[in-house]
Amino acid sequence: PFVILDLLNFRAIKVDTKNEVAWVQSGATLGELYYGIAAKTKTLGFPAGVCPTVGIGGHFSGGGYGILVRKYGLAADHIIDAQLIDANGRILDRKSMGEDLFWAIRGGGGNTFGIVLAWKIKLVPVPVVVTVFTVNKNLEQNVTKILHRWQYIAHKLPDDLYVDVGITKVSSSQAGKKTVQAAFIALFLGGVDELIPLVQERFPELGLAKENCSEMSWAESVLYLGRAPRTSLDMLLDKNVIPRTIFKAKSDYVKEPIPESGIEGFLSMFLEKEADFASMLMVPFGGKMEEIPENELPYPHRAGNLFQASYIVGWRKEENAECGKYISWIRRFYSYMATYVSKSPREAYFNYRDLDIGSNNISGYTSYQQASIWGFKYFKNNFKRLVQVKTMVDPMNFFRNEQSIPPLSSP
Repeated sequence: PFVILDLLNFRAIKVDTKNEVAWVQSGATLGELYYGIAAKTKTLGFPAGVCPTVGIGGHFSGGGYGILVRKYGLAADHIIDAQLIDANGRILDRKSMGEDLFWAIRGGGGNTFGIVLAWKIKLVPVPVVVTVFTVNKNLEQNVTKILHRWQYIAHKLPDDLYVDVGITKVSSSQAGKKTVQAAFIALFLGGVDELIPLVQERFPELGLAKENCSEMSWAESVLYLGRAPRTSLDMLLDKNVIPRTIFKAKSDYVKEPIPESGIEGFLSMFLEKEADFASMLMVPFGGKMEEIPENELPYPHRAGNLFQASYIVGWRKEENAECGKYISWIRRFYSYMATYVSKSPREAYFNYRDLDIGSNNISGYTSYQQASIWGFKYFKNNFKRLVQVKTMVDPMNFFRNEQSIPPLSSP
């Protein structure tokens, strides 16, 4: 038997612009948080993800990155207090839970140490006007060379500029044919007149023009980079603003530029029939992420990473019986990428749960050694401290799942 707690009704948000902080309950969505901030101020934001329908509790618990990652780091880097129910039913705040447990819940994963009811966060400054752009390049437009160049540039740009890349299969200009497209999508914390010369100097290969750019508020930019409709900020509150899909995801961290031959190889895999609903997202690091020690929080993927790569393959509901062929595709894609990504361990992002990299026993005791198989991929050496905290606060392993931190000894 097991219990799943639905925190849907724990969704209160209280924004204090004077002190630049907010309390947000775990059942709220990112969109609701951003809407709550935007309703009070145009000069404060928060560095979390761009999918407005993602829940606060899980996102914060795993670290949480977004379009301000290069400027301000992770969502978890800006959590300053929390309310948590522990395995004994006590309601604790930062002071009463202690710094070890407070460290662990900011990136060590949800459903492991207790139930976090609410988070106190420090908001961050954003300009009244930001600039976004999209530039699309496909196989017929030299995309391989432009992608190759992006790897040398994106992590070194001023930290006010974030340029990610989304790769998908699209229709070609030739009737009936498909090609592979890379969408270079950016947020700049400033105006268009400052952005254009900066990109033309640092990344001329992109061919950015003023007509590619739009100025808007920071809250609107979340919808833009989340590939969501921007008819009004009310879209941040719409649970269906992003279509619900069935998918399998995996993640990697890239520390050395992938050669052009390697890029050609993974781009070609998007032309396979199983990749109709597949995508790859390349998120540049550098900036603030380069400055924070990897043991500052459980999330360890900081300095030395050019970008985070995530891979997603989706399928239609009516294809569930055939989902094996899509899962097989993404596993082959992941296998192909092994040459070009982090090694020993091959790192992964905890919020993109992937049971392929290892899991706990469904019932009975899971040893430290067994859990280390997946634990070091998500947390590197921080896994050791997470296990120590778990042993201290939940030795009977009351809170557990397939990839929850196990205590050291058998309950």
